Amino acid sequence: MITIRPFITMAPDWLRHTVFFLLGLIAQASILSAAQVEDGIIAIVNSDLIMLSEMKQELAPERARIQKEYRGDVLARQLKTAEYMALTSMIERKLQLQEAKVRGIAVTDQEVRQAAQQMKQQGRTIDETNPADMKKVREQLTLLRVVDREVRSGVMVADSDMKRYFQEHRDRFALSEEYTLSQILIRPRSPDDTADAREKVREVMARLKQGESFEDLALRFSDGPDASHGGRLGLVRQGELLPGIERTIANLVPGGISDMIETPEGFHIVRLEDKKPKQFRPYEEVRTEIQGLVFQQKSEDVFQAWLADLKNKAYIEIKFESALSGPTTTSPAPRPSPTNKE
Repeated sequence: MITIRPFITMAPDWLRHTVFFLLGLIAQASILSAAQVEDGIIAIVNSDLIMLSEMKQELAPERARIQKEYRGDVLARQLKTAEYMALTSMIERKLQLQEAKVRGIAVTDQEVRQAAQQMKQQGRTIDETNPADMKKVREQLTLLRVVDREVRSGVMVADSDMKRYFQEHRDRFALSEEYTLSQILIRPRSPDDTADAREKVREVMARLKQGESFEDLALRFSDGPDASHGGRLGLVRQGELLPGIERTIANLVPGGISDMIETPEGFHIVRLEDKKPKQFRPYEEVRTEIQGLVFQQKSEDVFQAWLADLKNKAYIEIKFESALSGPTTTSPAPRPSPTNKE
């Protein structure tokens, strides 16, 4: 039995999957390293063939990317993995297109033209005079339509499912902590001025400890754009600050003033004016968002089960070595037994 996990290159994000193909089913030699082979059959999927030339075309963009990023043994491993993934994608696409044909699912020429126009408006490169481009558009529409009919149409989301999801992922719907801050920022005038800037910060810190006004010192010494407002930064959320500042104010109480904080921007002295703790949004406020998330999750599960069923019924034969002009090595998936439901 060939085990292939879902991978659709032209479907929505929720249909994209990470693919791991069992390496033992495939010859160790790399397909694309065999320059002497012009073309050949590399897989049979029921009554359809997958050719080496199709594989090369499918893999070309990813191959170019990998060759730019890797060298040596790592390059070879990355290319081999990419080949497995590309073949997996092509096999699964064949299975779904075959199922669409069995179910009588098709798209019209007008729908293909309209989709091509929309893709061009979105910045995709589509040549409407190129039959190969238009074939890809037709296949994409067909894949989306068969999955919509065979998978999404049967997915139901109950209120109990949504409430359970809410309880298990409450942090996902929480509002981050909010801080009201003021700061004094001292920037070195040049790389050689760091020591002077640090000394200036120490002077400001000493004045603060002596009771001088934070606002007055910000007005006099701060290089920040908020200096004219007494250094007041206003309201910021957790995650919006530089990491060094975020770590420091996490330990401050309202009214507290930090020690000197060094960041790529310079030297900071921060006062925490107020802190608003993390708040959890109520279920009713996020109900619609949760419904979409649960629907996506359930659709994913149903899709995997549906595709697994297509594989169980299919005859899949891998012929990598024959495509390399070597001895034929095939790995057929067994045909359905009489007890299987067609």
